[in-house]
Amino acid sequence: STHLFFLFPGTDVGVSGGSASKDNAAATHITAQPLLLTTPEPWHLLVTQTPAKEKAKEGETVVLNCHFNSPRHPSPTDLMVKWYKEDEKGHTDLLENNVTVLPNNSRFFMSGDLSQGDASLVILNVTTSDHGIYFCEITLPDGKVVTGDGTKLRIRRALGLFGIEESIGTIIGVVAAGIGGVVVLIIVLTPQLRRCILCMRQGSRR
Repeated sequence: STHLFFLFPGTDVGVSGGSASKDNAAATHITAQPLLLTTPEPWHLLVTQTPAKEKAKEGETVVLNCHFNSPRHPSPTDLMVKWYKEDEKGHTDLLENNVTVLPNNSRFFMSGDLSQGDASLVILNVTTSDHGIYFCEITLPDGKVVTGDGTKLRIRRALGLFGIEESIGTIIGVVAAGIGGVVVLIIVLTPQLRRCILCMRQGSRR
């Protein structure tokens, strides 16, 4: 029995040692948890450009809307706004880091208030070369870049001394088609009109 008595303490020590190692592992696991919680949440930003299409006439001022919102409300000084245009010539940067990047060009500038989530772009005195798709791109403090769906800008050319638009050509075409239809109608009805006149003359003679 004495021999068995010495075996039990040895067994107990082994068990207690094992439980201690488990406790240490558990303590290590618990202390690691707060480190995971201190990781900053990712930025969630939604950039909207509405409407998707804009029209303007040569010489007009155009405002291309760009609005954004974020649950974390980043400081306006931490946001970098960029506008660029894509057309048949390729990619053209217009505004970067909240300022115009085109040399000797003051027609493009940002008019929105970033603190209100507005990063809209103004284009003064538009020309036909300004047509294309304009994209609003915002870079967040953590380096994440969010881009809008784009706004397609179409420029109507002004013609003549009084700034008559190209659309007047469409109106003239419709009117001409209408006049042509009337002329055709007269030609078709002319034989019937002649018969009616002859009938009336014959009736009056009787």
